[in-house]
Amino acid sequence: TKIAFESLRDGNWEIYVMDADGSNPTNITNDAALDVSPSWSPDESKIAFSSERDDNREIYVMNADGSNPTRITNNDVWDFVPSWSSDGAKIAFVSQRDGNYEIYAVSNFPLPDPPPAFACPDEGICLQRLTDNETYDNYPVVSTDGTKIAFTSLRDGNYEIYVMDADGSNPTNITNDDALDTDPSWSPDETKITFTSNSDGNREIYVMNSDGSDQTRLTN
Repeated sequence: TKIAFESLRDGNWEIYVMDADGSNPTNITNDAALDVSPSWSPDESKIAFSSERDDNREIYVMNADGSNPTRITNNDVWDFVPSWSSDGAKIAFVSQRDGNYEIYAVSNFPLPDPPPAFACPDEGICLQRLTDNETYDNYPVVSTDGTKIAFTSLRDGNYEIYVMDADGSNPTNITNDDALDTDPSWSPDETKITFTSNSDGNREIYVMNSDGSDQTRLTN
């Protein structure tokens, strides 16, 4: 019934929530810092997002009305683009903490105040690195059942859509073409993935089966 989104309409990047028909847009962050990339928790009570309010881009979790924002990552580099797992126990995100864009997952949050450096399990939290290559992995999206993650990668020299197991194993290129393919999103039943591609000369929205077959353009 609700859509969370980022907007610059008030002169600063903020998180908004509106009804599914576009009515009643409400700024729920209203902070001087950049707040972007909202992701709903499975029970819809919370929203994860990226923010620069502590002078670095980190992952935060807040209540769905914007109250009680809590930082759950703490690093000198960017952590961004969160995606919540279906059981609410983990948040996948992208980080540059190892000098490259890689996908991680954090669990056992929220962190104590002040948040410590990551450790597992000594500090009661756990950080897991899910991808490890020398190029670019971004835009992770956890499947509805929590078993798979779709993401964008440059590891084969071109932007492609990949799917891997939730623990980072078995990464598989499911687009494998010469076009720029990015921004995957799962269908609720996990049988389809939407994505953007310029395979027809312009960036359009496509849908395909979750194994990459039967790619069909939706916009023109």
